[in-house]
Amino acid sequence: MTMPRLATRSSARPKLIPLLRSSLVGELLAWIYLHPEMSYSVAELAQRFNASQRALGKEADQLADAGLIRIERRGNMRLLRADQAGPLARPLTELLALTYGPIAVLTDVLASVPGVDEAYIYGLWAERYAGVAGPPPRDVDVLVVGEADDGDLGQAAGAAERRLGREVNVYRVSIGYWRSHHSDPFLAAVRSRPICAVV
Repeated sequence: MTMPRLATRSSARPKLIPLLRSSLVGELLAWIYLHPEMSYSVAELAQRFNASQRALGKEADQLADAGLIRIERRGNMRLLRADQAGPLARPLTELLALTYGPIAVLTDVLASVPGVDEAYIYGLWAERYAGVAGPPPRDVDVLVVGEADDGDLGQAAGAAERRLGREVNVYRVSIGYWRSHHSDPFLAAVRSRPICAVV
């Protein structure tokens, strides 16, 4: 999916968290906070979000001034990372995960896939959404219920991976199997732990 240039995005009010100045700020914060173990250069983030380095650098400076991110210098390169020590780190991470994280992204990409009757995030991401403490999981596990084509699901998973920066694993079952096979060990394990509906 090609993202519009920053000039178009900066004037648009973000739909997911209207209190943010722009969608770019939301996406930038989400990327940094949902990958807290990493540092990213202004250049690579500008390329990821199809924005100019100058505009992204200006947003980064404002976020750093607000105490939301840290900027480290390595030679001429500026590296950005989440400020995990700040008092807003935990609630901001939770807010960004809900609005720009796996639920929001998967709802968006799976909504247009024919044959998806239901879809759920399960595993560690579902636990994080349910409030179980722990680091951000490395991948996202998704159970799709319905008769969707595997190729279509693969394309949707690929689109979600590009937006999330994490592997997306899709497991599909028919709606009849999901509703009637409570003895299936895998499905029993999925049902016994938190799950989050995305479709």
